[in-house]
Amino acid sequence: MKNKKLNEMSSPELEKELSELKSELFKLRFSLATNGLDNPMRIREVRREIARVKTVLRQKELNNN
Repeated sequence: MKNKKLNEMSSPELEKELSELKSELFKLRFSLATNGLDNPMRIREVRREIARVKTVLRQKELNNN
């Protein structure tokens, strides 16, 4: 997801996106541990997306104070 799109989202939407990404990461890690994963690079992509969402949330939090 692009940073511009993330900046346009509201805080509740970002929180929802964050929880979805975390659950996807859990499923990917579980799949990797049990039966192998088709695309192991997806774990890296999801981790980076989580970091992006957390960064935007923190920026919004600091701007409100």
